[in-house]
Amino acid sequence: MPSGNSNRNSGDPHELQDLLIDSRNSSGRFQVAKVGDNEADGGDKENNGSVPGGDTVLSAQQQYNTYVYDTRYAKSLGQLTREALPRAENYRDLQSVHAHRPTLDELHEAVFHEKNEAKAEDEPQKKGKVIKFGWLEGVFMRCLLNIWGVMLFLRLSWVVGQAGVGEGVAVICLSNIVTLVTTLSMSAVSTNGQIKGGGIYYMISRSLGPEFGGAIGLMFTLANSIAVSMYIVGFCESLQDLLRPFGAIIVDGATNDIRVVGVITLIAILILAMVGMDWVTRTQMVLLFVLIASQIDFVIGSIIGPVDDEEIAKGFVGYNYETFVTNLHADYRHFEGVEHDFFSVFSVFFPAVTGIVAGANLSGDLKDPSKAIPIGTLLAIAVTFLSYFGYAFMLGGCTLRDASGNVTEYYLALNDSLPDPWTYLKNCTDRTCNYGLENDSQAMELVSSWGPLIYGGCFAATLSSAIASLVGAPRVLQALAKDKLYPLIGFFGEGYGANNDPVRGYVLVFFISLGCILIAQLNAIAPLLSNFFLAAYALINFSVFHASISKSPGWRPAFRYYNAWVSLIGTLLCIAVMFLMSWWTALITFVVVVTLYLYVSYRKPEVNWGSSTQAQSFNTALKSVQELNQVEEHVKNYRPQILVLTGIPSSRPPLVDFANLVTKKLSLLICGHVIKGCHSQGVHNAITRKTYRWLHRHRVRAFYAIAEGGEDGKLESGARALMTLVGLGKLKPNMLLMGFKGDWQTCDKEEVLQYFNIIHYALDRYLAVGILRVQDGLDYSNIIEDEEVIPISSIEKRDAEEKLRRNQSAGQLSQDGTSSEGSSPPSSPKAERGGHICGDPSAGENNHRAEGSHITVSFRKKKREGRARKPSSANIYFGPGGTTLSKEVLNNITIFQRRQGKGTIDVWWLYDDGGLTLLIPYILTTRSQFAGSKLRIFSLANKKNELERDQRNMAALLSKFRIDYSDVIVLPDITKKAKEETKKEFEALIEPFRVKGSDIDESEEGLFIKDSELLALKEKTNRHMRLRELLLEHSTGANFIVMTLPMPRKGTVSAPLYMAWLETLTRGMPPFLILRGNQTSVLTFYS
Repeated sequence: MPSGNSNRNSGDPHELQDLLIDSRNSSGRFQVAKVGDNEADGGDKENNGSVPGGDTVLSAQQQYNTYVYDTRYAKSLGQLTREALPRAENYRDLQSVHAHRPTLDELHEAVFHEKNEAKAEDEPQKKGKVIKFGWLEGVFMRCLLNIWGVMLFLRLSWVVGQAGVGEGVAVICLSNIVTLVTTLSMSAVSTNGQIKGGGIYYMISRSLGPEFGGAIGLMFTLANSIAVSMYIVGFCESLQDLLRPFGAIIVDGATNDIRVVGVITLIAILILAMVGMDWVTRTQMVLLFVLIASQIDFVIGSIIGPVDDEEIAKGFVGYNYETFVTNLHADYRHFEGVEHDFFSVFSVFFPAVTGIVAGANLSGDLKDPSKAIPIGTLLAIAVTFLSYFGYAFMLGGCTLRDASGNVTEYYLALNDSLPDPWTYLKNCTDRTCNYGLENDSQAMELVSSWGPLIYGGCFAATLSSAIASLVGAPRVLQALAKDKLYPLIGFFGEGYGANNDPVRGYVLVFFISLGCILIAQLNAIAPLLSNFFLAAYALINFSVFHASISKSPGWRPAFRYYNAWVSLIGTLLCIAVMFLMSWWTALITFVVVVTLYLYVSYRKPEVNWGSSTQAQSFNTALKSVQELNQVEEHVKNYRPQILVLTGIPSSRPPLVDFANLVTKKLSLLICGHVIKGCHSQGVHNAITRKTYRWLHRHRVRAFYAIAEGGEDGKLESGARALMTLVGLGKLKPNMLLMGFKGDWQTCDKEEVLQYFNIIHYALDRYLAVGILRVQDGLDYSNIIEDEEVIPISSIEKRDAEEKLRRNQSAGQLSQDGTSSEGSSPPSSPKAERGGHICGDPSAGENNHRAEGSHITVSFRKKKREGRARKPSSANIYFGPGGTTLSKEVLNNITIFQRRQGKGTIDVWWLYDDGGLTLLIPYILTTRSQFAGSKLRIFSLANKKNELERDQRNMAALLSKFRIDYSDVIVLPDITKKAKEETKKEFEALIEPFRVKGSDIDESEEGLFIKDSELLALKEKTNRHMRLRELLLEHSTGANFIVMTLPMPRKGTVSAPLYMAWLETLTRGMPPFLILRGNQTSVLTFYS
């Protein structure tokens, strides 16, 4: 090692670090010995292993046991590679800029950019102490308080009296089975990633999507808000019962007293919630101690037994075998207007165990929700189940089912020395008894050693449940409001203080509860609230089942003790319980869920939460495509599956609209786009995102595909790539649609040849070919203006900024799923019309090409777009600088969106191409835009003297095809010579392309028209001129024209001559589609 003499007196901060591994140390510990240069000067050299030169000398034993590294010259791994090691920071916030993870381009292309990590604007620091709870006080305690509700003290004895100990325990077990299965499912969901605020709403919405989540979130908020008032009214009624013997009256000793005390109690709970969760927790701890004390009081009292004869007369006889045997069996009776059975008793008891989500609703206030929710909830279920189970046995063993309360009867039985001293007491055959398990809701107070403590337990149960509901409901509402699934609730998403308390939600729940307390009659809607809770439980179970069967790689819950099929059984159990409790409230619940589901589905919120429905959509689509490969094709099921060469679709709306008119969401439509040169994936992504947003805004169901034409920008090579590769299995195009190349006479002749070759290649691929011409043109790229236009070159330069988004996958684009800028990219790149790419594939009319790589992209903030009324064209299309387009231009752009007037679609079915020339116009007549148009069929006669027969044959054929038509016209004189005027027009078209003689360079083959070619195709050319004359005679007033495309025979006709034929046929005519099938039947008259 180098000497350290030069640094000894300078206090060099570098130190020699020897990493010593002592092989004799069985623990394998690493020891770092730091030897400074100053130490090397003095001290015991023998001990520190140094020599005057500053080098470190190791003994033989040290050399044997030690590896030595001089870290002054060693480099870290980060200095040796651009790769980044896995770090939690790169995965925690999917929207953040991961400064330590290089992009794929940086690693692959070795192009590095200085990374200025984007820092989010510092939010104002909220004052106060952040309170987070563990599983004990955050979940376990709250679940205990809700499950040990007022039902424990007022209804458990009645359940045992009606169902007996045996079936009563069965009721308790069945109820807990439902909640246990739901908790297992909830534990699986809560451990499948980080859980934020919103509790059960957050779990369902992130698992099943915003539709179900939004429905349950709103229902859950409303149910908890009303439940607050129910619990408070229950508290007031218990308080009345306690004070009634003392004659305590506030107003009338009835409903008005409940209202007064209820309002005061509600205000106190609201103040407690406003103070903060810390005080809420302390208050609930006190209530829990009271609740536990009251249960201990009951257990002790049952052991001590009755303390006087009055308690015996009321049915409390102490533990007795005969009493237990009698109470073991069921004795269902008429009670409160209902003839009870097992299921009716079950429906009464089940709400007692529905408090399992009390802790989960506070998920945003838990330190570790993924750990706290499973542990706390499962433990609470176990403790409460054992308590309910045990108390059922206790009540059945020490209390009579019926008792008169008459002490004299007890004394009389004793005097008569009857074997059963309670014979007279429990004989209620011809009279009404007010005591015993069946009749006295205060049986637990009777058994307890000190009755008032049972009332304390009732108060604690009702108040704790009210507090839990008032604290939980606003948090669910807050999470729902932040996601903006419903209008007008975003106001409640704002939180206050360090704990982000939903104060606005507190106030809303307060007023809802206040209104319900003033009504004071809530028994009728109690089953509806229980059904709302059960609907949420059913969806929690279903979310686990759905996520499991979708086999999504993202479904990896840390909680392993769940099963998809058990969760499905839990779903069915919850639904069954809903109907057992009250069939009409179950139906109301279903109607509410479906209505809210459809509403959110209709609005289509822009959220991406990675739900299992998304995963299942992929599975379903993949399965369907694979199954489609096994389906044999049949002519009856033929659908035109169109690849339309649009370029950027926003540049050619009429072409896209016409293709969409044919497919109309029932068939495959792919918009193909050929771009010039080679661009980064970021550019492709930018254009693709822009295009899909345009398609979505215009309600066009289509896919979009990009192909690169290479540096020379060849349209032909890009179009070939699209025709070859686009599609999947049998879900691939069978028809190519292009715009007519209106500038074919003035553009570069090489472009004309490329356009012509695309037609050849499509026919080589057995694709049908359609060419659409509208006289005002299809290309509106210089007329329609997008906002905030930025050249693509700027995007290339800003790739570094785009790359700093750190390879965002589709799932990473949003974590909380809202459309806010915090959860989605700040802008969505959109390809701009003016920057239409050189080498654009559709080669439509008025095709002005941009030079170089001036593809442009517009950045427009994402707006939340509900599926309300479809915007008018005047609100969609604007001129340069945002100017309003003229009505005439708008009409031209939206020609295939508007309803056409009454008229005809003229079908010039000249040659049998398999029937596609007839099928496409028939499909158009089924669309609303052409609903008023009748088909008029034109065909050619073989001979003049066979005109009538040909007409009858065509009419019969159309009848067999079951295609309605208004007229059939057979043309007899197609071979007649064209007029001189028509010839002159045609010759003027081809004159710039004609060459004298037959000598043409090989490189110019197909670019010019030779005299020999004109001579060889003289008759064919004449037919097209005659067709022009016939079109002018018959079809100038048609709404639309469809004609069989002339076949461009290879090696026979040149590109300019073929384009001259098409020009002759279509110039100056109504919207015109020249179409050629692939000579395979697409129509049949067989069933």
